[in-house]
Amino acid sequence: MKMFFEVIDRMNELIGKAISFLILVLVGVIVYEIFVRYILNSPTIWAHEISQMVYGAYVILLGGYLQQRNGHVNVDIFYQRFKPRTRAIINLFTWLLFFAFCGVILVKGGEMAWDSFLYRETDSTVFAPPIYPLKMLIPLGALLLLLQGLVKYIGDIKVAITGKEDAP
Repeated sequence: MKMFFEVIDRMNELIGKAISFLILVLVGVIVYEIFVRYILNSPTIWAHEISQMVYGAYVILLGGYLQQRNGHVNVDIFYQRFKPRTRAIINLFTWLLFFAFCGVILVKGGEMAWDSFLYRETDSTVFAPPIYPLKMLIPLGALLLLLQGLVKYIGDIKVAITGKEDAP
């Protein structure tokens, strides 16, 4: 089981690091659009949609990586003052909400992605790029986040039982 968790951690780390370079693509598209629009007075019909799609893929696929790095927003006013065991027990209850959220996104996002794929859905603009590839990333991102959450959940069970946090 430890090996399975290490694979999930490594997978989210590799995907997260690879996807993080999409920000350079996003910046490139935006800078290009600014240049041709304001310097050459020749705006594109594609830059806005492409930048939205790149940013969408960026956000969708980085959830698991962010979860692994404890980067999601927490309300820590009292939480950080608790002992590790108390924090882990609180987490065990809040993880249930997390799993419900991820489950809904996985199922509903999967249905939406499948429908979009079957119809080869495109954006309703003049440029009309296909959007089904982006929609297919939604269940993938939810799965990556769910798997990383499972790793954290099992870790919290261990801490709740033993009272000791593992060193990173």
